[in-house]
Amino acid sequence: MASILGGKKILLGVTAGIAAYKTASLVRLFIKSGAQVKVVMTPAAKDFVTPLTLSTLSKNPVNSSFYDEEDENAEWNNHVELGLWADLMIIAPATANTLSKMSTGNSDNLLLATYLSAKCPVYFAPAMDLDMYNHPSTHETFKKLQEFGNIMIPAESGELASGLVGQGRMAEPENIVSFIEADILEKLPLKGQKVLITAGPTYEAIDPVRFIGNHSTGRMGIELASQAASLGAEVTLVLGPSSLTVDHGLINVVPVVNAESMYEAVEKEFESCDIAIASAAVADYRPKNVSDQKIKKSDSSFAIELERTTDILKWMGSVKKEQFLVGFALETQNEEENAKAKLKKKNLDLIVLNSLNDKGAGFKGKTNKVTLINHKMEIKAFDLKTKAEVAQDIFNEINTQRNA
Repeated sequence: MASILGGKKILLGVTAGIAAYKTASLVRLFIKSGAQVKVVMTPAAKDFVTPLTLSTLSKNPVNSSFYDEEDENAEWNNHVELGLWADLMIIAPATANTLSKMSTGNSDNLLLATYLSAKCPVYFAPAMDLDMYNHPSTHETFKKLQEFGNIMIPAESGELASGLVGQGRMAEPENIVSFIEADILEKLPLKGQKVLITAGPTYEAIDPVRFIGNHSTGRMGIELASQAASLGAEVTLVLGPSSLTVDHGLINVVPVVNAESMYEAVEKEFESCDIAIASAAVADYRPKNVSDQKIKKSDSSFAIELERTTDILKWMGSVKKEQFLVGFALETQNEEENAKAKLKKKNLDLIVLNSLNDKGAGFKGKTNKVTLINHKMEIKAFDLKTKAEVAQDIFNEINTQRNA
């Protein structure tokens, strides 16, 4: 199973403890989980593990000072940019010396300055000898750092560098990764929720070669699925034919081709879901008769008799119980009026309106401009954004409405 750390930007701070040698394994585990990793070290930490090792494993330069003293033209290593870059900061090993400085705001090296600049969650994994770990001042430091909002990864018991046996050794790299994953999942707003999303076009066959379709790429639905997974949900993405790939391991993709196969997939999943979002561009009609052989062109005109497909969104609205149901409306005229009518007719909790009259909205592109209308007919209009940002806005509204 893929890790919730996939796609995260992780800043690893390494301090001068013997456990620093374990950070090579820790970097590899973060990379294996799909995260991006940058490393910042205290100058003394380089005595325990080389920057070359960690830069090779992380595929990023390792910084340990504000600038290269041997290069008079060297650029300043910006601790603010490092702190803002990260989604998570982990200090491991975290020595008693560094932890004490963190608790008092001392910033006499790049790592500490970066810590003070970080806007993201900060984890620290203490590593020190038994008596140091048990000293009252150390416990006071732990308490203070956690009061600041930092998250402590408890030290483990075992044989220490001094030869003593007890608590104080840094948690093993595998346990650090597991701790962080569990902590993130526990705090996510959609933890334990099931989200069903439809996306992409449907292709309705005319013959073995030709079909009736549309210009949808599925990008909006894929971004919605990625956002739902990042919020802790168990996601099923029913995806019509698309050239786009889904690279999030926490999303179960159900590939379909036509409206009927999409309906069958939705029917199977809808009852057990908590949130359903119908962003697919489903064909309203399909050829009534599909030829087994390629239809040869002739000099005469050619007509195709069409029949209605199942209205998947209307069906979901008619059978829903506690599910929060979201639909999309792509309009070209009387946009708000038509969207409100669809919201009511199909028993939706929220509708996402896009207008093809808005430049940058609709199919094919990487941007969208939406207006959200809830069941109370309250309207929120947004500026043009990337579809990833639109997905965030949609889930922010879903969470707000469900918690109201």
